[in-house]
Amino acid sequence: MDENIFDKVQEVDLQKTMETSYIDYAMSVIAARALPDVRDGLKPVQRRILYAMIELNNGPDKPHRKCARIVGDTMGKYHPHGDSSIYGALVNLAQEWSTRYPLVDGHGNFGSVDGDGAAAMRYTEARLSKISMEMLSDINKNTVDFIPNFDETEKEPTVLPARFPNLLVNGTSGIAVGMATNIPPHNLCEIINAVVKIIDNMVEEDRKTTIEELLSVVKGPDFPTGAMILGTRGIEQAYRTGRGKIRVRAVTDIEAMPNGKNRIVVTELPYMVNKARLIEKIAELHRDKKIDGITELRDESDRQGMRICIELRRDVNANVILNQLYKHTQLQDTFGVIMLALVNNEPKVMNLLEMLEEYLRHQEDVVRRRTQYDLNKAEERAHILEGLLIALDHIDEVIKIIRSSKNVQIAKERLIESYQLTETQAQAIVDMRLRALTGLEREKLENEYAELMKKIDELKAILADKKKLLGVIKEEILLIRDKYGDERRTSIGFDEYDLSMEDLIPKENTVITMTKLGYIKRMTVDNFKSQNRGGKGIRGMQTIDEDYIEDLFMTTTHHYVMFFTNKGRVYRLKAYEIPESGRTARGTAIVNLLQLLPEEKITAVIAMREFEEDKYLFMATKNGIVKKTSVTEYQNIRKTGLQAISLREDDELIEVKVTDKQKDIFLVTKNGLCIRFDENDVRPTGRTSMGVIGMNLSYDDEVIGMQLNTQGKYLLLVSEYGLGKRTSTDEFSVQRRGGKGVKCYKITEKTGNVVGVKAVDEENEIMLITTEGIIIRIMCNQISEIGRITSGVKLMDIDQTKDVKVASIAKVRDREIPETEVVEELDKENADNIE
Repeated sequence: MDENIFDKVQEVDLQKTMETSYIDYAMSVIAARALPDVRDGLKPVQRRILYAMIELNNGPDKPHRKCARIVGDTMGKYHPHGDSSIYGALVNLAQEWSTRYPLVDGHGNFGSVDGDGAAAMRYTEARLSKISMEMLSDINKNTVDFIPNFDETEKEPTVLPARFPNLLVNGTSGIAVGMATNIPPHNLCEIINAVVKIIDNMVEEDRKTTIEELLSVVKGPDFPTGAMILGTRGIEQAYRTGRGKIRVRAVTDIEAMPNGKNRIVVTELPYMVNKARLIEKIAELHRDKKIDGITELRDESDRQGMRICIELRRDVNANVILNQLYKHTQLQDTFGVIMLALVNNEPKVMNLLEMLEEYLRHQEDVVRRRTQYDLNKAEERAHILEGLLIALDHIDEVIKIIRSSKNVQIAKERLIESYQLTETQAQAIVDMRLRALTGLEREKLENEYAELMKKIDELKAILADKKKLLGVIKEEILLIRDKYGDERRTSIGFDEYDLSMEDLIPKENTVITMTKLGYIKRMTVDNFKSQNRGGKGIRGMQTIDEDYIEDLFMTTTHHYVMFFTNKGRVYRLKAYEIPESGRTARGTAIVNLLQLLPEEKITAVIAMREFEEDKYLFMATKNGIVKKTSVTEYQNIRKTGLQAISLREDDELIEVKVTDKQKDIFLVTKNGLCIRFDENDVRPTGRTSMGVIGMNLSYDDEVIGMQLNTQGKYLLLVSEYGLGKRTSTDEFSVQRRGGKGVKCYKITEKTGNVVGVKAVDEENEIMLITTEGIIIRIMCNQISEIGRITSGVKLMDIDQTKDVKVASIAKVRDREIPETEVVEELDKENADNIE
């Protein structure tokens, strides 16, 4: 055995070798595999796929190519790794539920939101999408650096020109060694508006942009699957620090079914949630009795969109089931934001502003290099044109020189010598065709030269002035926004734990309406204009069969809205938590907002800002029972509601007012009787008490309304068939509670029963709402003031042949009330504007 062999053995420190090798491997994964570049937002494999496709001339205006061909080219030329990793990246770029603005236009089976994989690459085809052409725009104009590929037979770009901020627009996720990135996708319009904001501040005010300015432009992530983000705290934290947790919730709706049951319908899922696995999880929870009350579970998704149907038992509360599903399944999910990307090939966690500034720096470089390239080309062409124009000025001599020269080289040399031309100009002259001698061709050359000189001046001005350069970027990026921008898909909802949300909501007047079947919505006040009495009214909302508007009142977005039900329970929301809709929209089913019990309906609504000790809630029931309780007993209302009054079996709570021991109470019945008594006749009792008799009713009568003497000088009464009148409150003397009352309305076949009562002043307006959802708004001073035992005048044209009736009336007032004051009149039957 050769002894010299031992001289060649080298002893190494295993620890040091492992450290070195592992660091090399880690850096390779970080810089060349898992993390995106901050400039174009692409990982190397994605960049190479897009570049290979443009090299293949596989643009959006060309036919689709087999994915196997694209993968083969990418692997053979630029990416010497497994074909499955390349195809996986290609598929991801084409999936509409994975990528907000897909960069690849796929043709064939590219998988599904259920987690199904794409078909094999020999079956699928692809081409670049239109928006991806903006990623590759001007790549041939020396806008980016090129480096040799792995075997130095080709050149590949180190980064793409990326004419829009792809890193934020499409987001990305990747796990490297010792670090990970998870950037959510955003809305193209919002991100481009943020870039424009940075440019405007630099150009117009010569200052840097603050993160606060960007937060007002970029509302939050915009996921391709839609869904709803809860609150803004997580968004703000992520945008300020580069890290944050965003809670995302599925879009669900609770629908009432004809058989009295409810169903939960899911139409949008959180980003990256597997629909099939979610349905399996719900079925598993039901099987293990962790969630009880689900009778059927169906996936009704089709080409029109997603729809998961969860049918519930008749006796369960749909909101409770929904909250359990949020807790135990991915119907509510958390997106952990880590805004990590490569800056100068080094990983760095950045906030929103830093990312956009890095992108803008890249665009400045791209546009500067492109402008320089265009300038060089323009100067080269101008140089040639100068030579051609010199030749045309001395055409006879030039022809003589060329004809008398032995060969082209001698001709060129003689031309150079005679007219002080360059080699390039001389070559262009000897290559010149005879048609250039015509007057028209000469004019063309002169025009082209003039335009080129103008273009050269413009290009030089851009290169000399950074503000002009930024102006070019702004102009081009706004064109991309207008061409490819779309509406947000992900809404920003309210998070009950996020206290900062309320500060972001403007304090403004708002109209809230609710229908008999329980659809509620919030609208701006300017939806309604005043009309003259006797008119037909405007359509107030699109109702469904046998539904009509029952409650309408005004408040501000920051008031509490307390909902009292026929079963004597009370629930509470902030007004801004009620979704805003247009005038003709139906609104949201109240069961989506409140955890109502089966067969429970809202019968009275009041709005209040604070719960003061010297204020009372005064309640009236259908059977004439009244009760008074301090408002402080209702300041802590659970999500599941609170018992407000104890009722007998056949009784219902119909009305609630806020009083202060100084009011007179009016109770009016459908048969046209009215009683007036002092509220101090009713002593305050506890929250769960039953109350006392307020009015003694005949067997076929019931109370339809309660008003306070401080709400107006007149009682306005309206009957089923649109007749009404004003009667002075002085005509009703104060009695003791428990009496029969006095006649307040003359009921005939023409009038029908009394349906609404309001205490009004002359300057008030009222709204009448019919069972068909028609609304009319009338000034009270247009309504006749007449005595107690009369029927009144026609207020609204009602078609009795179609069985249309007035459903309810609401009062509108335009006076300011201090913010701290509890608005006592503000309930389902009267409507005050509050600043």
